[in-house]
Amino acid sequence: MMRDQVLGGLILIASIVVAVFYIWWVFLAPEPWRTWAIIIPVLIAVLAVLGIIGWIGYTMATTPPPAPIEEFEVGEEAKEEEKGGEEKKE
Repeated sequence: MMRDQVLGGLILIASIVVAVFYIWWVFLAPEPWRTWAIIIPVLIAVLAVLGIIGWIGYTMATTPPPAPIEEFEVGEEAKEEEKGGEEKKE
């Protein structure tokens, strides 16, 4: 468990460092860099969403349809048992 906690602490510190860098990049960097601070994350997010949608489409297109479920038909014996059960109740 100790190793997991150390790894979690490192991930927390890394996320804080990246967040501080990103805030600097968006608000304090020279003008051409500010534009890229918005464009790059938006581009990555859009491409990720489109990649997931494409993967879903590919999976749907290449997966064979499931075998049809045959309708459960009640045989004559079961019908007779139902009728017999109803007669006994009366």
